[in-house]
Amino acid sequence: MTSTAPFWQTTSLDDMTTEQWESLCDGCGRCCLDKLRDDETDAIIWTNVSCRLLDGHSCLCSDYHRRHRRVSECITLTLSILREADWLPPSCAYRLLRDGFDLPDWHPLRSGTHETVHKVGASVRDRCINERDAGMLEDHEVDWPGEWPEHAPPCTAPLSSDT
Repeated sequence: MTSTAPFWQTTSLDDMTTEQWESLCDGCGRCCLDKLRDDETDAIIWTNVSCRLLDGHSCLCSDYHRRHRRVSECITLTLSILREADWLPPSCAYRLLRDGFDLPDWHPLRSGTHETVHKVGASVRDRCINERDAGMLEDHEVDWPGEWPEHAPPCTAPLSSDT
């Protein structure tokens, strides 16, 4: 009997194919925002300043396949980085699955469209400024990238214990 459950419910993050792993990204762009870290508290300080390659409306990287050559500090999220990452937004699919939660209904793998990510306010669409135009990061501190999306129901569904 074959499982009809979606792959993210039946395949561990360790066992996902590259295609499955990449498809978990909802395209919100929040991870492409610059972040600061408080020297004293080690807390993340969120900004609305985006990487110069991020399109602030589509929330897509304008040169995804060459991004590391163009932006040396660009991070490829791997399982080992994910295990330690405290800077991913709370609605990030990788973070949700890592922490034992299922994907929300508005995630493109469930809804079938990336528009739902924008509709619930999970994306940076038209809310960020390109780093080339920003000046000092400290002048662009905001809270929303580190909060659950404003129009999204809370994610409370745990993954089944079968994964």
